[in-house]
Amino acid sequence: MIRRWTLLTLLMMSAWTGAVQAGAAATALPASSVYRTALALRDQAGHPFTLGSLRGHPLIVSMIYASCQEACPMTVEAIKRIRAAVEARTGRSAPPVVLVSFDPAHDTVRALAMMASMHHVEAPAWRLARPEQGDVRAFAATLGVSYRRRPNGDFSHNIEIVLLDADGRIAAKTSEVGALDPGFVAQVSRADAR
Repeated sequence: MIRRWTLLTLLMMSAWTGAVQAGAAATALPASSVYRTALALRDQAGHPFTLGSLRGHPLIVSMIYASCQEACPMTVEAIKRIRAAVEARTGRSAPPVVLVSFDPAHDTVRALAMMASMHHVEAPAWRLARPEQGDVRAFAATLGVSYRRRPNGDFSHNIEIVLLDADGRIAAKTSEVGALDPGFVAQVSRADAR
């Protein structure tokens, strides 16, 4: 009788352990996930968050700085056009947007709120965020963004608009801001349908 109980207990523990391991595997981030980058952010409303907290649905991500007068406003407007095209194509809301500053020394919550207001973008669909902690350059490199400060305080930088899948893997990218990139719109539309 004791052997049966011991055997039954061992079988139950084995089943429970297997279920716990399966659950852990289901929640583990893929090695290529951008969400593995430890980056604590604060959005234009002052709310703290991490990219990983947004896991579970596609996300459009790019990098900006609030005092930019050229490339960053073009990036915001390009993403607005992308989202509008996706919504027209699918009849559903486009994925939310996170724009991460690479100038946290100057991009205060207030500066980001002013930028959001100027471009008529609002949370929760749009989050303009400043890094509070973590490696901004590593995050930028993961997205393919390069930047450097100029002597006048501005930045020289490239533009990358990135679609992340639900697990934070890069699903598509575009650098096109002058005209709509139909391939990128198609990728975002497909990702949003999953």
